[in-house]
Amino acid sequence: MSTQTTAQSPEAADTSAPGITSPRKRVARGHGRLLTRRDRVTLALMAGVPTVLHVVLVWLTALASIALAFTTWDGIGFDSIKWVGLENFKELFSNNPQFWPAVEHNVIWFVVLILVPTPLGLFLAVQLDKRIRFSRVYQTAFFLPVVVSLAVTGFVWQLVYNPDTGLINSIIGANRPGHYIDWIGDPDLNLWAILVAASWRHTGYMMILYLAGLKGVDPSLREASALDGANEWQTFRNVVFPTLRPTNTVVLVVTVIEALRAFDLVFVFNKGAQGTELLSILVTNNIIGESSRIGYGSAIAVVLLVISLVVIIPYLVATFRKERRT
Repeated sequence: MSTQTTAQSPEAADTSAPGITSPRKRVARGHGRLLTRRDRVTLALMAGVPTVLHVVLVWLTALASIALAFTTWDGIGFDSIKWVGLENFKELFSNNPQFWPAVEHNVIWFVVLILVPTPLGLFLAVQLDKRIRFSRVYQTAFFLPVVVSLAVTGFVWQLVYNPDTGLINSIIGANRPGHYIDWIGDPDLNLWAILVAASWRHTGYMMILYLAGLKGVDPSLREASALDGANEWQTFRNVVFPTLRPTNTVVLVVTVIEALRAFDLVFVFNKGAQGTELLSILVTNNIIGESSRIGYGSAIAVVLLVISLVVIIPYLVATFRKERRT
């Protein structure tokens, strides 16, 4: 008499005995415990509250600013809003003596940031990437101005530029009567003085960005270049710097944004008067100034937004294309 053995799968195993639960039921029951009702409520609050705040404080305000750019409004009651079409923009481009100087100053701001602190930040990043002693201390020292509030930075540099007791005038002997150099009040000097303070802060920002990019460079590329007989400068120019192209793109976009949103330093120094006009200062002066012209200030903000989008949109398009290819 032959005995026939039938193989049974784990799912088909006998589960009638007490205390035995099928794996299928255990998996299903385990998945059911992953997200309880309390978990769903918590996740909804964690994702929903920031999203609502972002939409209300960013998108709705931006759309409202664009709509108000075509109106005239003194900010007192919604009944006083009047549609004027393109009149604000016509006045801005033709009858505002501060607009074009402000645009010029924003361009100068960008050119100075891209030519002075950006190469200096790259130089510091290259030196710190060599793993020299106390590199962490140096990174902290150079990056410290970035984490300090721009308003505090402005107050510190005000002390440096003070005509009577400032550091610079004291060193060069220009703190005596008849020899004063007014770094803040002189229209020929104040913009450049503020740009020195802005460059001091921007250097640390660029150093961190480039240092992160250098950490991603394959060490084998440098080794191969050294085996080919290239010196340090040739290796950097022909091997390392071309691999920093994504970082250079980020640096360019960040510098443009920094140049367009410059406000804090200028406002702390002299509130954007006497040769330091910027687009952001004009927006503030027209919206919250003595004679509030919210529609006109919104028109300036729209111009600033358009200039920003001209730079940001190509960057986003290139980034999305790169992600699709990878």
